[in-house]
Formats: sequence, structure tokens, C-alpha cells
Amino acid sequence: MSLDTNSSPTTTRLIALIGDTSTPARAGGLAASRVFALRALWKIRRVPEQLSDVIAVPIIFTLLFTYLFGGALAGSPHHYLQYLLPGTLTMAVLLATMYTGVNLNADLDKGVYDRFRTLPIWRPAPIVGALLGDTLRYTLAAALVIGLGLALGYRPHGGVSGCVLAVVLVVVFAVALSWVFTLLGLLLRTPSAIMNVAFVVLFPLTLASNTFVDPATMPGWLRTLVDINPVSHLVSTVRAAMAGSATIGQVSTVLLTAVVVASVFAPLTMRAYYRKH
Repeated sequence: MSLDTNSSPTTTRLIALIGDTSTPARAGGLAASRVFALRALWKIRRVPEQLSDVIAVPIIFTLLFTYLFGGALAGSPHHYLQYLLPGTLTMAVLLATMYTGVNLNADLDKGVYDRFRTLPIWRPAPIVGALLGDTLRYTLAAALVIGLGLALGYRPHGGVSGCVLAVVLVVVFAVALSWVFTLLGLLLRTPSAIMNVAFVVLFPLTLASNTFVDPATMPGWLRTLVDINPVSHLVSTVRAAMAGSATIGQVSTVLLTAVVVASVFAPLTMRAYYRKH
């Protein structure tokens, strides 16, 4: 049976590809990572329930803390919202980082990464691509908090540029923190174990900070812990950015902290990944 090479351009290209015996060029690290980032987005499209953490948590936290504590702590929910929203923005995004490790662990259990290992690609690409894909989840969570805050009456004096800077800082910090939970995803056996450890780590970091109240009202020993908590510095910078008063020193401190965290945990993660594969 012969093929009509004049039937369509698609058929012509197909015949040319079948007859081409040359080896395709190996995908570079950036291209491979981009493909795995798209894979993470496709998974969300097919299983939209994965977005429940970045949709429900920001909404619940913002509404709950505004109306539950606003009257008692600031005299009115509206006044408390002006202080609270940068904190819930930070908390909502940081809590979403645990699912990086949870999703990785689930894929490992299904043997997905065993198949990735057989591909002629840059070996860290599946990990790096998944982290790149998660930036969309973090950005969505941040956008939901800001959008809900605006609807409730929050007014950022820093304008659009201040909000954009705040979101960028939180997302960069969250990506760095994601390396911690990626490592846990490789080391721990089940997704539930990762979530248990994540809650033990994240809740003290986010609650023992200046997220909800001014540290000046705390006992001296607790205030000391809050002052050295990196999440406190992040919340203060986000709060200043949205108010239009962030300094270069504040922004640099947050970025430097993110670089330090990534520099420590990224190599540890890749070493664990190579050993596992």
C-alpha cells in the first residue's frame, strides 16, 4: 500500500520524519524543566481539586481572622484588616509549599519518577520543573488574598507596584522554602507524614511571628523568638511594600534569606534525589 505524498502537508512531514534516521538533539536543562513545569499545570487542569489549598485556605484565613479577631484586637474588622492582610498573604502562600513535597511523594509512590529516569534529559529537570510550576499556585494564592482584601476594604498605599513587590517577595521566599518540603518528599514514606512534619514546622513559624499581632504586646522571651523568626522579617517587608515604605535593606534581607535557604536545601535535595534514582 503506497502513501500519497501529495495528499497533505501533514502527511508529507510524517513521511519525512519516519524516514529520518538522525538522532534528535538532547533537550537542554531549561527546556526540560519548562516541560515538567507545564506537566504540573496540566495535572492541575485534570485534577482541579489540587487547587483547594490555594483557594480555600486564603479565603478562610482572611475572612476568619478579620471578623473573628478584628473587633477585639483593633476595635473594628476594617482597621484590623489593614494590619492583617499582608500577614495572611504570607501565611497562605507559605502553607501551600508543603504540597510540593506531598505531590512529589505521591508521584514517587506511583513510579512516575522511575520513568523519568529513563529519559535522556537533565536529571534535575523533574524537580526543578515541579518547583517552577508551583510558582503559579503561590501566585494564585497571593492574588486571591489581595483580591479578597480589596473587596473587604483593604487599601494598599503602595498601589499596584507595592502589591506586585509584595507578591514577588512572598513567592521567591516560598520557592526557597519549597526545597525543604521537596527534600522531605524524598525522605519520608507517605504524604501524610510530610503533612504532619510540615504543620509542625510551618505553624510555629507563621504563628510565632508578627503575622497577627504587634510583637510589642508579647512577653520578652517570646518577642525575642519573634524578632529572629525569618517569617517575621518577611511579613514586615511585605507589609512595608504594600504600604509603599519598603526599604532596600528590608527587601535585601528577605532575598538573602531565600538564597541561604535554597543554597542549603537544594543541594541536599538533589543528593537525596540522585541516591533514590
